[in-house]
Amino acid sequence: MTEQEWTPTDAEIERRHDAIRTAAERAGLDAVLVCGSEYTGFEGAVTYASGFRILHRYAYVLVPVEGEPVSVYPQEARWVGDHGETFVSERVFAPTPGAWLRDRFREGGLSRVGVYGLDHAMPVRDYRELADGPAELVRFDEEFDLARAVKSEEELRSVRHSMEINRAGVFAVSEAYEPGRTEAELMGAAEEVFAARGTARLTMDMVLTGPHGAVTPEMTFPSATRRVADTDLLIYGLEVAGPGGHWVEFSRPLAPGGVSDETARMMEAYGEHYEIAGRLLKEGSTAEQVHRAASQPFVERGYRLGHVTGHSIGMTMIELPRIGEGTEVTLRENMVFSMHPHVISEDERTCLYFQETWRVGATEGEALSGVPPRLFDGSETLAGVTGGG
Repeated sequence: MTEQEWTPTDAEIERRHDAIRTAAERAGLDAVLVCGSEYTGFEGAVTYASGFRILHRYAYVLVPVEGEPVSVYPQEARWVGDHGETFVSERVFAPTPGAWLRDRFREGGLSRVGVYGLDHAMPVRDYRELADGPAELVRFDEEFDLARAVKSEEELRSVRHSMEINRAGVFAVSEAYEPGRTEAELMGAAEEVFAARGTARLTMDMVLTGPHGAVTPEMTFPSATRRVADTDLLIYGLEVAGPGGHWVEFSRPLAPGGVSDETARMMEAYGEHYEIAGRLLKEGSTAEQVHRAASQPFVERGYRLGHVTGHSIGMTMIELPRIGEGTEVTLRENMVFSMHPHVISEDERTCLYFQETWRVGATEGEALSGVPPRLFDGSETLAGVTGGG
């Protein structure tokens, strides 16, 4: 498929902007300022609202409740990225974007502006300009994410394509496996697939490795010098966004020599977690209900959870709501979540962590990889496990 095939239709663009404006009106705002930066996985809000893919630096999209959106870029990035991708017609290249936005707020009579990315994406130089301006800045991350949480059919097509790419990369690692190769060489097998299929920079790869069928809790970069042994447990945590821009997460443990007794118990709990997630990731459940039930197999075995049980995922790698304690958000059909409990033994010497991306269904969840929660031994092929490529 060509990149043009992943350009949203006019109806999809209008749907996105209408959703943002509706959320803004509900919160009593005059506009929403969408921030995105080169920080891996956090470019996507700008892509969602404008179509632009950030190659370097950062960008904004201002979506007023009344009037047309405008894309704002730092002037030094004028020739960085393909601005022809942008479906917002007004595009501004400002020496200091914050100063330009401050003046636009004043000219447009915007007194209350919701900001997505105020804490983690907006550069300090722009915040200084806006903080002295006429508009009150309101944190708007949760409201923005909830406005885009239910995926359209166009978006789900992109999500599924991203999963095809991610899945192919996971199986490429398994097929490339042999004792004596380095961790980085095996990761390279996945990255070759990802790059060839159009992920560009939108991959986030990490690894947990350890001897004798067990791994410690720390997630690391793959080593270019450490050579794997046939008794190692290898967990390549692979997260990608395909050419449509939607992130997915999928991985499975690779253990050619088997796993330790502790890891086997964790794997058993993961199987129970997977079944519970499938039952509860449905219209009408709350995020907290899913968390409590899906984490119970680990809790009742005395394990700790070192990472959030799950989170919404879309054109930003980590979106709200989270699947976790205190999240009372009610799930709706066609929300998409990554589920990846980080299970840690009481002595913190052993862990298990792997990912699955789910679509919330009307009556049950859909695991988008189509791959059971099982251990790989290095003999798996994509066709052999899923029946196709």
